[in-house]
Amino acid sequence: MNCLVTGGAGFIGSHLSARLLREGHRVVIVDDLNDFYEPGIKERNVARLQPADRIALHQLDITDKPALDRVFAAEKFDAIVHLAARAGVRPSIQQPLLYVQTNIAGTMNLLECARAAGIRKFVFASSSSVYGVNSKVPFSESDPIFKPISPYAATKLAGEAICHSYHHLYGMDMTCLRFFTVYGPSQRPDLAIHKFARLIAAGKPIQVYGDGTTRRDYTFIDDIVEGILACIRGKFGCEIFNLGNSNTVELRYLIELLESALGRKATIDRQPEQPGDVPVTFADIAKARRMLGYDPQTKIEQGIPKFVEWFRQQA
Repeated sequence: MNCLVTGGAGFIGSHLSARLLREGHRVVIVDDLNDFYEPGIKERNVARLQPADRIALHQLDITDKPALDRVFAAEKFDAIVHLAARAGVRPSIQQPLLYVQTNIAGTMNLLECARAAGIRKFVFASSSSVYGVNSKVPFSESDPIFKPISPYAATKLAGEAICHSYHHLYGMDMTCLRFFTVYGPSQRPDLAIHKFARLIAAGKPIQVYGDGTTRRDYTFIDDIVEGILACIRGKFGCEIFNLGNSNTVELRYLIELLESALGRKATIDRQPEQPGDVPVTFADIAKARRMLGYDPQTKIEQGIPKFVEWFRQQA
């Protein structure tokens, strides 16, 4: 299989690409290697992928339709996994137009390329952020989600709607995956677990927004990759799936796990709650279990030591 992975130089994308390569597939990565975080990290992610003769990197921005057209003219894809996006709730509040351009217009560009090339399989990376402040927990794919509370969440919700329209109009096999707080080795340095680990190890204070009782459904990267692979292999028409661990973890407990794994106490710098942050995320994964065979294996008590083991190796 020849698979296009947009954002393939990033955290989730590089893990997925490595797994596809191990299974004998060819992977084409489209990634602009932007400076949202250190581009060298993404370059090293790609450099580690093996075998090199089954990997190709096209450095381009998905908002550049002519550049995408050239990639699709040169390659024939069996499946597209669209992970490329501007990520993060707080940065989206500062740069909403950038998020609209990349996450909505960029997704439209890819769908148009896929339609023109006759590609049937399209997997879109959405986010648990689309649920907003959801009064019902755990979050189910059937819940009404018309009240996103950040531009990032709104762009992901728009991406899902666009994907649905392309399934309806052109019969593309479309799966939208709502990821719940993915973590693990090679995690982006701006994300909480990686940032906290770096600061705790250096003896520096960590900023905690609110009282530490916010809860997240932390999901280990290996489990996320299994869910994506199940979508590539199966045929679903048009479906939305939650990919989470289906277990919520308080922020203060997460910090305790990091302290234990690092062997150092954290210095807490209390900050007010941030606009756009939700108090809880909690995935109902019954649908993914039933239709994908999705069965997350790594609990937070196992995943944090695995992350810290990788983190120490980077020092």
